Amino acid sequence: MFELVAVFNGVLIALMISFNGLLSQEIGNNESLIIIHLVGLIGTCIIFILSRSKLKSIKGLPIYIFTGGAIGIFNVTLNNLCFDRLGAALTISLGLMGQLIASMFIDHFGLLGVKRNKINIRKLTGIAIMSVGIIVMIIL
Repeated sequence: MFELVAVFNGVLIALMISFNGLLSQEIGNNESLIIIHLVGLIGTCIIFILSRSKLKSIKGLPIYIFTGGAIGIFNVTLNNLCFDRLGAALTISLGLMGQLIASMFIDHFGLLGVKRNKINIRKLTGIAIMSVGIIVMIIL
């Protein structure tokens, strides 16, 4: 079940990167960044209100766990820049490659408090096959 949810999320990411890239082409990268995150904030507030959630205390939480928002700004900015020059497929493929490599290291070493999940030959083979596919996309 969650495998299908993850695939659907991948479809949403491809759509998001494409829409964000198109918006950036039309109005500029910095301007689109403001609008994209403003729309996200409004949507989040609506979901928060409709779900009747209560704000939890953030007191005592380590500061590094708040960096996701800042990373999101860089992520959208870099996706917009790459989308304009590389197109959707290559931007997403190369981004996915970076995600896979980073997540394998996070898992392997148990970084950021995640459960350790060692790198194995299956994972390395998958990365190698994906790399060949991306190289073909770039060269051909």
